[in-house]
Amino acid sequence: DILINNAGIMCFQKIETLDDETIEKVLAINLKGSLYTMREAAKRLEQGGKIINLSSSVIGMKLEGYGIYSASKAAIEVLTAILAKELRGRNISVNAIAPGPTATELFFEGKSEALIEQLAKAAPLERLGTVEDIAAVLDFAVSDASNWINAQVIRANGGII
Repeated sequence: DILINNAGIMCFQKIETLDDETIEKVLAINLKGSLYTMREAAKRLEQGGKIINLSSSVIGMKLEGYGIYSASKAAIEVLTAILAKELRGRNISVNAIAPGPTATELFFEGKSEALIEQLAKAAPLERLGTVEDIAAVLDFAVSDASNWINAQVIRANGGII
């Protein structure tokens, strides 16, 4: 049994300008939605199950304008580690994957060409990640090859942090 928590929305806005509705929406989707599914998976997964939560490497970058988004994803990383411990003895692993800047519709939304270029060049590999890059990490995370990995965050980000 496998749960992949991938739902999320991006919010690129300075903290001082956030309205209550935006805060609630980001937390409802990025944090609460993942928390609810983790809770239900913890009740239902069989021995050997896997929970993979999607986080973001933007947490480590601490970029202006990403406050509420980063906070929601930081919470996911903490919950990942705690749930892994709470599932002790059930042979269920709980990990997170934290992509760096990845060429998706969500990433491009609301960003200037200059910012996109800056982020693409920030990693030592000097490019945006691709959906295929992240899918390969997910393939590994759900495979038997990852059975000894638990309570970890895998940062698939081209070395940006």
